[in-house]
Amino acid sequence: MAIWGTTAVNKILPHFHSRAEAEDAQFHLSLILLFALSAMAIYTGVAAIVGAFLAGLALSDTADARVRDLTRGVNELLVPFFLVGIGLHLDLGVFRTPATLTLALVILAAAIVTKLIGCGLGALALGWQNVLKIGLGMVPRGEVGMVVAQMGLSMKVISTEVYAVVVFMAVATTLVTPLLLKIAFRPPALEPAEA
Repeated sequence: MAIWGTTAVNKILPHFHSRAEAEDAQFHLSLILLFALSAMAIYTGVAAIVGAFLAGLALSDTADARVRDLTRGVNELLVPFFLVGIGLHLDLGVFRTPATLTLALVILAAAIVTKLIGCGLGALALGWQNVLKIGLGMVPRGEVGMVVAQMGLSMKVISTEVYAVVVFMAVATTLVTPLLLKIAFRPPALEPAEA
């Protein structure tokens, strides 16, 4: 799917669209592909999000504005259920222990610094100011980290403490990024003109 998915969808979609009588046939096909690849991913022993990602890759060139609008609606419907599922497994009491709180802060710092360095270095040719902006823009670690943490908790591979730390890191990086970007995009202070 990662290599030939886009080509296959580009060839199949026009035939499907011309024969389908449904008004939003492209959106229906997109959902079928999404759920089919997610189910196949689960069947092969990996996370459903991997199948969903591959479906997104395959549909990236063919999905029109209408499909994107309809997908946004589905996203707004389903994301709260996902976040509630994450929250139901979260025990905030684990942060009472200094060791867990320290681990959470260290992981948060590592998450910010590694994204800043790893993503910012790709923009080194654009100047240090852009390195900072691009690196900070990539800091959020949202849904994927939470999905992996939830899978680890359900498989009893990680403890509730580690799960809470990962969820804290994902939420904190998402919340702190706009503040850091505001600082990074602040215009330089003008020097007073000499009289």
